[in-house]
Amino acid sequence: MRVFRNVEDLGDLKSALQEAFEVKKDRFRYQTLGRNKTALLIFFNNSLRTRLSTQKAAMNLGLNVIVLDVNQGAWKLETERGVIMDGDKSEHLLEAIPVMGCYCDVIGVRSFATFESRRDDYEEKILDQFVRYSGRPVFFMESATVHPLQSFADLISIEEYKRTPRPKVVLSWAPHPKALPQAVPNSFAQWMNAADVDFVVTHPRGYELDPKFVGKARVEYDQMEAFRGADFIYAKNWSCPGVTRPEDYGKVLTVDRSWTVDEAHMAVTNRAFFMHCLPVRRNMIVTDDVIESPQSLVIPEAANREISATVVLKRMLE
Repeated sequence: MRVFRNVEDLGDLKSALQEAFEVKKDRFRYQTLGRNKTALLIFFNNSLRTRLSTQKAAMNLGLNVIVLDVNQGAWKLETERGVIMDGDKSEHLLEAIPVMGCYCDVIGVRSFATFESRRDDYEEKILDQFVRYSGRPVFFMESATVHPLQSFADLISIEEYKRTPRPKVVLSWAPHPKALPQAVPNSFAQWMNAADVDFVVTHPRGYELDPKFVGKARVEYDQMEAFRGADFIYAKNWSCPGVTRPEDYGKVLTVDRSWTVDEAHMAVTNRAFFMHCLPVRRNMIVTDDVIESPQSLVIPEAANREISATVVLKRMLE
């Protein structure tokens, strides 16, 4: 596997899940794979779970790890060709990327959407340059449009906790005071479409995700109706994807608190488990009572980030 960005990069999903559970039983079984090899983890944006879980996964496999915070201690990087570099950016990504590739065997990159241009964000201009010019296998640690390590961990969690062979899984928009990217909901939709679940997406009008990610999911604009009989509720905010109105891309169209996941919402579910990628704004996305309930999976879900990253790195090393 040379690139990991989407669910199809893993190949057979059942086989990948089986491998994940084997790794979870003995996460140091393959520690010779990374001997005398190095993983470079590059962060253009902040991180807690992705940084820690991916470093831990790399160590599980015997890899050396280099972490680069691009915005702390590195030269400021220009990303566009044809720019006269007479400003505060001292180095171009087209030189920096192959240099980085000289020092490692596999590269992970985290770079969020900028909301400056929908086309640039959805073309993944930053991550694709690493794929093209690094000369190394590249895995996405969250990009402008996807977060596959998170969604793989989400699917592992659903497989662990599901009570029926084909559970009903609901992705629900929830209010947030800031404009957030669509990477997590995009990936979650993509992975749920590939899994054997009854998948529903619910959000206010204007927040329609890109059809290439929504796929065959049922879209329901009535949140309570969407929650009815659900086995898993995945709450996540996202800003306007600009599908129907490109000029609204990245905007916060509403902060409707009636979409906050509370006990009344959960009461119409089938004793559903609550999920969120974290960090979460309490009493905006979800109430204290729900996230602290026995049905909350946010901590086991976060723990599975180590497992998803271990499987991905293992396959790249192999």
